[in-house]
Amino acid sequence: MVFRKLMHAFGAGGPSVDTVLERSDCRPGELLQGQVRLRGGERTVMIERIELGLVTRVEFEGGDHEQAGGVEFARLPLSGGFELPAGTDRSIPFQFPVPWEAPVTAVFGQPLRGMAVGLRTEVGVAKAIDAGDLDPVAIHPLPAQELFLDAVARLGFTFRGADVEYGQLRGVAQQLPFYQEIEFFPAPQYAGRLNELELTFVANPYAVDVVLEVDKRGGLFSGGADTFHHLRIDYATAGQTDWAAYLDGWLQQLLANAGGFGHGAPAFGGHGAFGGHGGYAGHGYQQYGHHGHRRHRGGMGMGAVAGGAAAGFLGGMVAGEVFDEVGEEVFGDDDGDFF
Repeated sequence: MVFRKLMHAFGAGGPSVDTVLERSDCRPGELLQGQVRLRGGERTVMIERIELGLVTRVEFEGGDHEQAGGVEFARLPLSGGFELPAGTDRSIPFQFPVPWEAPVTAVFGQPLRGMAVGLRTEVGVAKAIDAGDLDPVAIHPLPAQELFLDAVARLGFTFRGADVEYGQLRGVAQQLPFYQEIEFFPAPQYAGRLNELELTFVANPYAVDVVLEVDKRGGLFSGGADTFHHLRIDYATAGQTDWAAYLDGWLQQLLANAGGFGHGAPAFGGHGAFGGHGGYAGHGYQQYGHHGHRRHRGGMGMGAVAGGAAAGFLGGMVAGEVFDEVGEEVFGDDDGDFF
C-alpha cells in the first residue's frame, strides 16, 4: 500500500500511515509479519494507540432478509501512546497470528471471487479512530484441506460459489462466530441426482472438521432433501486416505439407498472401506440442520491453472481484482473509511 493521510483524526498536515507485509500470503495458524510505518506531518501529534484487525465479509440472515457487512474476527494491540514529532518516521514491527478458522480466499494459487480478507490498521488519537490502512491478505488452505479439495476436484466437481455466513455449526467445536461455505456444481457422474455439494472447514491446531451438505434433486414422486456428513481429518495421518474414493463411496451409497436422505442414511467413520482410517473420526452420518439459508453465486473469479484435476475444478471462472471489488464493497472507499 502507500502512505495514507490520517485526515479524520489529525486534519490537514497530519501524519500518515502505511502497513507493509513481508508476505501477503499465508495459511490458517501462521503469522502475518510486517511493519506499521508512520510518517510525521507538519506538527507534532500524540498517538494514543495502534491496533491491527483481520476483517472479512459476512452474511447475516434476519427473517426474510439477508444482509452482509465487514466483520473483524481477530485483533492485535500493537502500541500504546507515544509522541510523533513533525517530519519524523517511526516503524513498528508486528507478528499477527491468523486464526485457524480463518476463511480461505485462494485455492490452487487462484483467488476465490467474492472472498476477501483484509488487515486493517487503526490509529487512535484523543478518543477518535482513524482506520488508516487496509491491506489484502490471501489465505490458502492447510495441506489437509488441500487434500480434500483435490479429492473433490478429481471427482469432477466445479466451483459454484463461496461465502461466509454468520452462525454456529451444531456438533463442531467452533471458535469464530461464522463459517465459510464453498459450493460446487455436481460432477457428471452425479448429474441429475444432486443439485450441489457444499463444503465447510473448521480447523484447529491438530485436525480439521469437514462438514458436507448434499442437496438431493427431487424426483417425480419425491421432493429434494439435504443430508449432512461430518468427518475429522487429523493432520498427522491425512495422507493415508484416498479422499476421492472416500467421498465417492459415501455419495454413491447415499444416492443408492432408498432412505439415504433421512435418519437411516449410511454412516462412514472410524476404519471405513474407503482407503483406511486416514485420521478421520468416527462421526459417521449426522443430521445437523445448521444452515438457515444458502447463497448461490454465479462464479468465483478463478482462472485456469495447471495441475490436472485442478484445471477442470477451476474451469469456466474468470479471474478478477477480487480485493478491489469485494474489499471496496465491504470495507469502504479508498480514503481509509472502512465502516
